[in-house]
Amino acid sequence: MEVTPNHTQTVAGWAAMNESGKLEPFIFKRRENGVDDVTIKVEYCGMCHTDLHFIQNDWGITMYPLVPGHEITGVVTKVGSNVTGFGVGDRVGVGCIAASCLDCDHCRRSEENYCDKVTLTYNGVFPDGSVTYGGYSKMLVAHKRFVVRVPDTLPLDAAAPLLCAGITVYSPMKHHGMLRSAGASLGVVGLGGLGHVAVKFAKAFGLRVTVVSTSPAKEKEARERLGADDFVVSSDQKQMQAMARSLDYVIDTVSAKHSLGPILELLKVNGKLVLVAAPDQPVELPSFPLIFGKRTVSGSMTGGMKETQEMLDLCGQHGITCDIELVSTDGINDALQRLASNDVRYRFVIDIAGGDSSNSKL
Repeated sequence: MEVTPNHTQTVAGWAAMNESGKLEPFIFKRRENGVDDVTIKVEYCGMCHTDLHFIQNDWGITMYPLVPGHEITGVVTKVGSNVTGFGVGDRVGVGCIAASCLDCDHCRRSEENYCDKVTLTYNGVFPDGSVTYGGYSKMLVAHKRFVVRVPDTLPLDAAAPLLCAGITVYSPMKHHGMLRSAGASLGVVGLGGLGHVAVKFAKAFGLRVTVVSTSPAKEKEARERLGADDFVVSSDQKQMQAMARSLDYVIDTVSAKHSLGPILELLKVNGKLVLVAAPDQPVELPSFPLIFGKRTVSGSMTGGMKETQEMLDLCGQHGITCDIELVSTDGINDALQRLASNDVRYRFVIDIAGGDSSNSKL
């Protein structure tokens, strides 16, 4: 795509050039810092499962070359003349949103993620026609509306996935009143990048947590490290039947095709199930568990900017971070292969500013 006139800053990044699933070094242009912009030196960027879908064009909408990454933390290096609340040296983050109309009902309610004109941090198109490039890069220019402050109590590396994984589970928990329901029971389906953060939020706010997983090997981790109260192997019918009608809420974080029927049976009458993952094939939704349990199924997509800042501030107060494996930039492709096999506890984070891929923060 032709570079627009003010896109004159040369940036080093890592991009997928085709559907092969491999990333390679890529030099591209970003816009100059405008009056409403914040320029950020990227320190860390989380690796989301959504990155894999876009890299491989699983949804048929990828624009190559693709620079992924929407779990970005770093340090401010420049601010525009209209920017207040951010200054050079501040620790900040950027999540899934790069732009929105700022004027519709959703934007006025700080639900920018549901704006009809929302532009994603990567694989989106700005009003000037330029393609958005994400956080697998050394530097980012972001509109002030879509930048959040990272509390000083949170490390930038382990906080990075909160910009997607964290807000993705926090938003529906807040919307459905889970954070005001101490003593209520929550089922977390899938103990991965999203699921382990959901468990942490739930425990911080006094919920009783049951982890539902296909992997018996995760039980010790769920109970002893994350503090889950119960653990159910979803393929074990006896365990699932024993938990029938025991949960007030369920958050389903599984990004693979599966049936919601057995999960719905875990809910009490009037229970609520929220889908927060995006399988590339439709999930199965049988009607009987809905009808005979008066249950509700809903969906939720990340969160707005006000909510994202609120979530980060709460994480700072409660000491909530993601469990991560830190990888160097030359380990990106190996990490992507492991991510495709769900071989990560629980989120890969790229040390964009430089580091040893053998390090980990668990």
